[in-house]
Amino acid sequence: MIEYALYFHIPFCAHRCAYCDFTTYAGQDSLIPAYVDALCREIELVGGSLTEKAHAKTIFFGGGTPSLMSVPQFNSIFETIRENFQINPNAEISLEANPGTLKPDYFEGLHRLGFNRISFGVQSAHPDELKMLERIHSYADVVAANLAARKAGFDNLSFDLIFGLPGQSLDYWQATLKLIVSLYPEHLSLYALTIEEGTLFGRWAERGMLPLPDPDLAAEMYEWASEFLVEKGFYQYEISNWAKIDDGRLTVDREKPSTVYRPPSFMCKHNLQYWRNLPYLGFGVGAHGYANGMRYSNLLGIQPYIERLSRAEDAEFPLSPTSISEEEISSFQAMQETMMLGLRLTQEGVSAQAFQTRFGRSMQDVFGAEIDELVALGLLEWVNKKTPEALKTSDILRLTPRARLLGNQVFRRFVGE
Repeated sequence: MIEYALYFHIPFCAHRCAYCDFTTYAGQDSLIPAYVDALCREIELVGGSLTEKAHAKTIFFGGGTPSLMSVPQFNSIFETIRENFQINPNAEISLEANPGTLKPDYFEGLHRLGFNRISFGVQSAHPDELKMLERIHSYADVVAANLAARKAGFDNLSFDLIFGLPGQSLDYWQATLKLIVSLYPEHLSLYALTIEEGTLFGRWAERGMLPLPDPDLAAEMYEWASEFLVEKGFYQYEISNWAKIDDGRLTVDREKPSTVYRPPSFMCKHNLQYWRNLPYLGFGVGAHGYANGMRYSNLLGIQPYIERLSRAEDAEFPLSPTSISEEEISSFQAMQETMMLGLRLTQEGVSAQAFQTRFGRSMQDVFGAEIDELVALGLLEWVNKKTPEALKTSDILRLTPRARLLGNQVFRRFVGE
C-alpha cells in the first residue's frame, strides 16, 4: 500500500519578510474564501482521479502564513480531504504558524479539527533581529502562543530559528536558542540564513546596504547549537533538525543500550517522507509533488489558480489541473535523489539493504567510485546499526559529523550541480 504525504500551500501573508523567497503574497486576504473553494476543488479532482482512496500518512499546511485562515475554513478543507483520501488514524497533521497572529481560542479550534503539530516561525528572540527580518511578532508573542497551544492540548510543538544573520553575534544566537529551549519544544529547525536574489535582503546586499553573513561565524554557531542541544536531550536526525528524545524510546536493548536505536517520535514525519524520497502530493499555488515516478509543480498567482480550478472538470493522477510543469523521473534519477536526500538524515543515512530492495541494484554498484572517494576524504562513513525491527543489522551510509557543514559538496557527487 502506498502512503502519501499531503502538502497544502497557503500563500497569504500579512507582510512579506525581507529574507523570504517563498511563494507568498501580502495584501490579498480578501481572496482567502475563493482560494479555499479552489483548494477543495483541487483535492476533489486529484483524489477523485483514483479508483480508490489514496492513504494520507501526513498532512502539512505551509506557506505563507496558514494561520491567517479561520478554523471553519480549515474545517471545509478537512471535510474535502476525508471525502477523497483515507487519512491514517495516527496521521501527523501540521500547521505552520506565525506567533503574532494567534489567539487562544484559535488553538482550541485547530486541536478539535485534528491538528496535532504546530511549527512556529520564530526566527529570533531579539527585538532588533526580528525588526531587521521584518517579522511582525515579538518574543513575548512566542511565549504566549506556546502557552496557549499547550493549554489547548498540543504536545508536539516545533520552532524555526535562523542563524548567521547580518551582524549577529555568537552571544545573541546562544541567548535566542537558550530562550527557545526554555519553552520545552519537542522539535527545533535551525537554518543558516541564505540571501536570495529577488528578496529585499538580496537587493540590499547588492547595493552594499547589508553586510553579508560571516560563514565562519555561522559554522561556529551551528557547531555550538549541535553540542548544546545534545546536552539538552535533543536528537539530531537531519542536518537542520532536532527532535526531543522521549523517555524510554531511544534504546530498546537493555544489555547493550548503545547499539540499538529507536529514534524519537517527535521527528517530523512529513519531512521524513521528503528525505526518504517517498511520494507526496502538493496542492495550492506553487506547490510541488512527486508521485507515480513523476515530479510536478503548480502555477503561481492566486487569481490564476482560482480561475483555472473554476473551469476544471477532471485531473490525471497525480497531476492537478493547475500543474504547469511535469517531469518523469528515471530510475537513475530516483537513485541520485535518494542518495542526496537520504544523506541529509544524519543518523539514519541511506540503508544499503533498502536501496537494493527499492532499485534492484546495490548502492556500491551504482555509486561505488563516489562513495569510496568520499569515505576516503572522511565525509561519509559506513555504520553497522541494529534496529528494533527483529534486531536486524543494516549497513548504513551517512555523513560524518564534520561533513554536516559540507553537505552540498557531498550531494554534488551524486546529483551534479
